[in-house]
Amino acid sequence: MSLLCALSILYGLMVLPFQFSALNTGYCVPRKTVPYYQNGLRFFREEGIWNYSTMLMREDLDLLLLGAREAIYALDINDISIRKAAAYWRVTEEKQRECTYKGKHAEVECRNYIRTLHTVNTTTMYVCGTNAFSPTCDYMTFSDGQLSLEGKQEEGKGKCPFDPFQRYSSLMVGNDLYSATSINFLGSEPVILRSSALALRTEFKSSWLNEPNFVYMDFVGESVDSPDGDDDKVYLFFSENAMEFEFYNKLVVSRVARVCKGDMGGQRTLQRKWTSFLKARLDCSLPEPSLPAIVQDVFLLKHQDWRKSVFYAVFTPQSSSSDMSAVCAYSVSAIGDIFNEGKFKTPVAVETSHVKWVMYTGELPVPRPGACINNAARSMGMSRSLDLPDKTLQFIRDRPLMDEAVRPLTGGPLLIKKGAMLTRIVVDSVTALDGETYPVMFIGTENGYVQKAVNYAGEMFIIEEIQLYENSEPVRVLRLSSSKGQLYAGSEFGVVQMPLSNCSRYETCADCVLSRDPYCAWDISAGQCSLISTLASFSHTVIQSLKEVNISQCPQPDPVATVDFALVLENNIQLPCQPDSNLAQVRWRFSDQTLHSDNKYYIYSEGLLILNASESDAGLYTCASLEQVKGRIYSRTMAVYRLHPHTEPGVGDSNTGGDNSSDSTHSHHTAAPGLIPDLGDEDPLPPENQSFEGRVVGLKVTVALLALLCFSLAGLLFWNFTRGHFECLQASQSSSESKERRHSAEYVHIQNRTSEIKLLGPEAGRPCIANNNHSAVDFKGNGEHHFTPMANISSLDGLGYINDESEI
Repeated sequence: MSLLCALSILYGLMVLPFQFSALNTGYCVPRKTVPYYQNGLRFFREEGIWNYSTMLMREDLDLLLLGAREAIYALDINDISIRKAAAYWRVTEEKQRECTYKGKHAEVECRNYIRTLHTVNTTTMYVCGTNAFSPTCDYMTFSDGQLSLEGKQEEGKGKCPFDPFQRYSSLMVGNDLYSATSINFLGSEPVILRSSALALRTEFKSSWLNEPNFVYMDFVGESVDSPDGDDDKVYLFFSENAMEFEFYNKLVVSRVARVCKGDMGGQRTLQRKWTSFLKARLDCSLPEPSLPAIVQDVFLLKHQDWRKSVFYAVFTPQSSSSDMSAVCAYSVSAIGDIFNEGKFKTPVAVETSHVKWVMYTGELPVPRPGACINNAARSMGMSRSLDLPDKTLQFIRDRPLMDEAVRPLTGGPLLIKKGAMLTRIVVDSVTALDGETYPVMFIGTENGYVQKAVNYAGEMFIIEEIQLYENSEPVRVLRLSSSKGQLYAGSEFGVVQMPLSNCSRYETCADCVLSRDPYCAWDISAGQCSLISTLASFSHTVIQSLKEVNISQCPQPDPVATVDFALVLENNIQLPCQPDSNLAQVRWRFSDQTLHSDNKYYIYSEGLLILNASESDAGLYTCASLEQVKGRIYSRTMAVYRLHPHTEPGVGDSNTGGDNSSDSTHSHHTAAPGLIPDLGDEDPLPPENQSFEGRVVGLKVTVALLALLCFSLAGLLFWNFTRGHFECLQASQSSSESKERRHSAEYVHIQNRTSEIKLLGPEAGRPCIANNNHSAVDFKGNGEHHFTPMANISSLDGLGYINDESEI
């Protein structure tokens, strides 16, 4: 078991208490990988427009509002490739000139990047842009199919960042805009601002905000059914330089802060400043010893009872030496407990003239500093924050930091992932056939993938990863519509729409159940994997097993057709076969014996390679995909091949020879999914490379080929030197090139045929394309299949195209 998986188990991979169980090491990787050319996603971009990083879903209008550089689009929320309207908001030449005078790049920074999009009413949105480092806001309407800026421009300082590439966050609560950004050109004056009839902001003190990087903001209606008469809250997530760890020389930590919706500031102290601003450190420890992980994105999964709402946060390491990122979950109730009942930190002077932050042990003023106005304060005659005593306000002005860090709901990360860093996250709540509700996480990565993950009784299972973009582009924004069943992802170069689940991707009952996708179930009556939301009723004809992963109720699959091939002696033969899951391995069997890589066979990612074929290699070859789930191994036959001697060696296109009768060609070999039979002492999941001797043979062959090539070149150079005639050299080259062209033409002919290779039987809809560099197979449309003769093993052509030892 890998270190990563072991630590994942140690940290507890779930949102509710559970008993630990053995976890498949394969669960550390997505079960399925869906490449770009197979995802069939909808895409939108406009030529010459960049930075598609701001989104507003208007499901009431069936629109996705998309903000980019100098453009706002109204897209069909059901199909974003359909543009319904657009509005362009470009900077004036004067603004661009002023921006360049201040040292910014005219064609990059001195443009108008749309950073704020919020709903005002049924037809109106509030929009802000950087406007060449002069942030400006306006109102925008959608009416009669037209998107129009009203031209009511107003100052955007504090509502929108100056720098188009600076992280910031904003939120509209009623008619009040909450924003977290910098209010000056240099970006050195951070502020958390409420723009309303009574504007409030944070103090310009490093103990409040110390070079922060704002990430996320959301609203929690905590006044609902509150026994204490508490107020609603706005929560903010960010990272900043830690004032309590200054001896580490600007150590960055992650924070969560909150303010009260009804805050009106103080009467004398903290006038027009937050009286309820409190912050605490977020803990999300990575397995490797490292600096604190940094929060990159957060999503609030809301519950009808706000106490059960959960924040999901993505963290990445500070150090570039680590390639681990993580997801941690935090309960709203747990965060509230720290703010409402926890200890404060206070600054004290030390001998070195530095300030050290320690836990405050003195008596707290009454009412409690940082608390919202509640029943206890009202009983003392304080119905507004303006009524709070100076002693309470002075305390919170100097000590806004809590002593205790907020611990993850599970005690550690829900998910730890190596490789490409995680960037953005959204979470959907899905009710499965067992009646339980599961949070399904969709996590964007810096290389343009979305990881779809869910937790089952302590097992963090990554269902699949989907490649969103053809090129490696970081996911900059993610939005999710549960009602539409769609996910929207924005990047620098465009926006993509994908369904939350594509059940049709699972073609068999076993594959559907083993996917453990809470959106999907196998419909026995229809014989397909379907969205449970589309099924009329949950009856015995629908199969889903998320925790136990039991496929025993699945009907027996159709048998896999045996594919007959003529065997050409002394040739290298490739039989294509790939597992149907990243968590599975293949097992090849020949004459009831399990094959392993040795000096006769190479088992690699594309299939099986038989070297120097002889008559003894004729017979039945079966390729099975073995997947281990919860201690059980499920087997699925992927391909069956029958090799028989060819009557005309060297003529691979011949239709004669061997037993190619229709009965033979369409014979079947059945292996139903389920527990594989007892294999005795054999390893049920043999690795692809079990023989060191096999590698040695491959290396010897490669060395021999290189030696032959070098000898030929040396002979050619020597002949040219002795002749001394340039014309003769040209003639020699021309002759050589002619031979090479003839040889290349023969090889291209083989490639063109082998590119049509497909598995027959129930997998006919899923072509298994053989690697042309390895293939020597010729499938004919008349039901007969032969091997195209390749060079004798001594010519090394059969191995010459294996250019990656990892494939062997």
